[in-house]
Amino acid sequence: MGNIKNLLGKRIKEIRKKRGLTQERLAELAGIETPSLSNIENGKNYPNNETLEKLSCALNVRPYELYMFDYYLPPEELINEMLEYMKKDESLTQKMYQYFLCVK
Repeated sequence: MGNIKNLLGKRIKEIRKKRGLTQERLAELAGIETPSLSNIENGKNYPNNETLEKLSCALNVRPYELYMFDYYLPPEELINEMLEYMKKDESLTQKMYQYFLCVK
């Protein structure tokens, strides 16, 4: 898993886009500067607790939802991560294949 600043930034950006908000509009709703939001979304800066609370309110999510990274990785990242684990463990590859056969 990548560093938490990058993951948090990606998550905020993902939710913002799902809400149909521009960076400018989200920054306005949260009462922060647009460059600050850009730096957060790009993983350059980590927001303080007050800013996290403002962003969660503006996005209409609970603060903990901003940290739900594992379930929101893009499919290509999930597949690459799974492949890396399966390359290291043949039994995991077999288990994944059996699971695939059951759910397809």
